[in-house]
Amino acid sequence: MSSESLYSRKNPFPATLEVNRRLTGEGSNKDTRHFEVSLAGSGLRYEVGDSLGVFPRNDPALVDLVLRELGFGGDESVGTPDGGLAPVREALEKCFILTEPSKPLLQAVAGRDSSGQFLATLLDPAAKADLENFLWGRDVLDVLREFSAARFSAGEFAGLLRKMQPRLYSIASSQKAVGESVHLTVAVVKYRVEHSPRERSGVCSTFLAHRAEAGVPVFVHSAKHFRMPEDPSAPLIMVGPGTGVAPFRAFLQERRVLGAGGPAWLIFGEQHEATDFLYRDELEPALADGVLTRLTTAFSRDQERKVYVQHRMEEQGAELFAWLQKGAFFYVCGDAANMAKDVDSALHRIVEAHGGMSAEQSREYVDAMKKEKRYRKDVY
Repeated sequence: MSSESLYSRKNPFPATLEVNRRLTGEGSNKDTRHFEVSLAGSGLRYEVGDSLGVFPRNDPALVDLVLRELGFGGDESVGTPDGGLAPVREALEKCFILTEPSKPLLQAVAGRDSSGQFLATLLDPAAKADLENFLWGRDVLDVLREFSAARFSAGEFAGLLRKMQPRLYSIASSQKAVGESVHLTVAVVKYRVEHSPRERSGVCSTFLAHRAEAGVPVFVHSAKHFRMPEDPSAPLIMVGPGTGVAPFRAFLQERRVLGAGGPAWLIFGEQHEATDFLYRDELEPALADGVLTRLTTAFSRDQERKVYVQHRMEEQGAELFAWLQKGAFFYVCGDAANMAKDVDSALHRIVEAHGGMSAEQSREYVDAMKKEKRYRKDVY
């Protein structure tokens, strides 16, 4: 972020959402979207590899259900996390987390509902796993409905909630290419849980997709660990399945503007080629004109055996190791829980197999890449 900008996490810029375009095709299991947010007049600057922080608003329909459950009219004044006052409806929409019940709320509910003894036992530190199991898929409204004897004043209730936190999204554009704009690639999250007929949704992804017409409060989150190499001739290997492709779209835009000559290899994965090949209309031309040297895809559900990015890496392991030997920078973006671990394991096996190394030597080789800052991750 530039020194000229007045805007930051503590003072987000009220940006305008200018483009909201679905990337996934008819029949896809996913709703993945391309968003373009205007930064005009903000003074905000970003580098490829950075993230955009977005402060979402809760779904007004969920807020209405919470207000109704507690018997609030919506105009009652409550304290907000910044020390101000606001009507409870507005505060619940903008200021507080409703998707995850806080421990203070659970403790208060347990003390005010005679059936809440069960909750009290779950709040024992020794029962941490049981509490996590109980809370999976449950939001504030679920808890209020399950322990409906617990009553609160509006002020008490707001005081038991946690502050709304921003979501960070990998930026999918180069400012050198798009000017006072910032692009995002976001999967809109919607799902159901066994214990309730209500559809659940990701707070920020559905805010951007359906409720951002009044403005999007944003700030730039710097990520110096995920920059492109300073040497434009250095080879790049980019592993970005699903929305993990976002920063690599930014890398390719930057390479085009700078005329970067080094080879670049993108390994992209999704479910189905026909419906889920994100940015195909940009990636294939980039391959044709040399901005992208190599494009490898893994569409997991287009054949009987599921094929993921790590499988494609191993299939082309000899070539991948040759790139590493030439000093390639290895980037991974996306899911930390499974994908990034599987990619890391595959990388170690490739180095071992194609470098003629023992498992220990392979570990040392990859560790050396990390120390040289040639192995860079943006995982979440």
